[in-house]
Amino acid sequence: MRALDDLLAEDIAGRGVLVRSDLNVPLDGDLITDDGRIRASVPTLQRLRDRGARVVVTAHLGRPKGAPDPRYSLAPVARRLSELLSTDVGLADRGSSATEELVPGGVLLLENVRFDPRETEKDDDGRAEFAGELAGLVGPSGAFVSDGFGVMHRKQASVYDVARLLPAYAGSLVLTEVQVLRRLTEAPERPYVVVLGGSKVSDKLAVIEALLPKVDALLVGGGMCFTFLAALGHGVGSSLLEPDRVEDCRRLLKSGKIVLPTDAVVADRFAADARTHTVGIDAIEDDWMGLDIGPRSVAAFAEPLAGARTVFWNGPMGVFEMAPFVQGTHGVAQAVIDATSKNGAFSVVGGGDSAAAVRALHLPEGGFSHISTGGGASLEFLEGRTLPGLAVL
Repeated sequence: MRALDDLLAEDIAGRGVLVRSDLNVPLDGDLITDDGRIRASVPTLQRLRDRGARVVVTAHLGRPKGAPDPRYSLAPVARRLSELLSTDVGLADRGSSATEELVPGGVLLLENVRFDPRETEKDDDGRAEFAGELAGLVGPSGAFVSDGFGVMHRKQASVYDVARLLPAYAGSLVLTEVQVLRRLTEAPERPYVVVLGGSKVSDKLAVIEALLPKVDALLVGGGMCFTFLAALGHGVGSSLLEPDRVEDCRRLLKSGKIVLPTDAVVADRFAADARTHTVGIDAIEDDWMGLDIGPRSVAAFAEPLAGARTVFWNGPMGVFEMAPFVQGTHGVAQAVIDATSKNGAFSVVGGGDSAAAVRALHLPEGGFSHISTGGGASLEFLEGRTLPGLAVL
């Protein structure tokens, strides 16, 4: 696999370089609420700028339905990139002449590639046509740098098909992610503890099955824990429950490695101002819902984490966006930080909501060995699945 360093070893001054970044950040109107993915994209873009490349960036935002939609414009991202790179990053539609006017060391961000239905088309010919148009923006001497690990599991035009048309290189962000995830899958130092949260068991079932043979303990919180608790015969009130996954959970529990909460913060409704209290998991009332793990659970989870040498954490322990349900995620995150600083553990935060929680709770990002930008791509890698965007490189 050719890497960014291989491209930088060539004379790229004045050459067009198409970069696929992952800039899919959360927005509140046109306000970016978590710029972690944008900041992670900067090192590769800056290195190309420093060598005089004419940098054209492609990215997506949200899930527009194959047509322009102002709600999913990358304009806020272009403004933030301009600040981080200390240069004016223009935003252009593919049909504009802006790419022709780009100067050496300049950066141009193309508008959301998912505004074109061919980006995500199942038909190979449609994607290839769109990829050809993207490749044409950097000319016959152009190159492609794939630096959006969070989209590597997508067989899409700007991720997969472009890499078949231009000399293709893995960006520094992608290389780092691959190295980190291989460390988690190939030879993790033991004890190896995995913490999984999030809402649904179905979203994490495959990764649980892949990781269970490799880990010493797997700690389960978040909404998904209630399907496991139901598999043990506990009543879960009106908590999130996937009845069709109870048998899967019962089977997985036979491993003896899964650790479940012993108490929960429950609420009478899903709201920040709901009535709440903490109960044992065997005492959840019928009309109440669990929205966070309780303090006894945090202490129980902290125990295996304290002795861990490798930690992977993916998914919050509760609805951390609401103040009454933040303590579980905060407590477990702090336990991971403590394992990293006191025990020298190699700790990886698995992107998505977990990474957002770290920043929202003002936890030190440097307290973890690595914060992934991968989300779903990281989970698929850990499951052992082939990532099309990686395979094509």
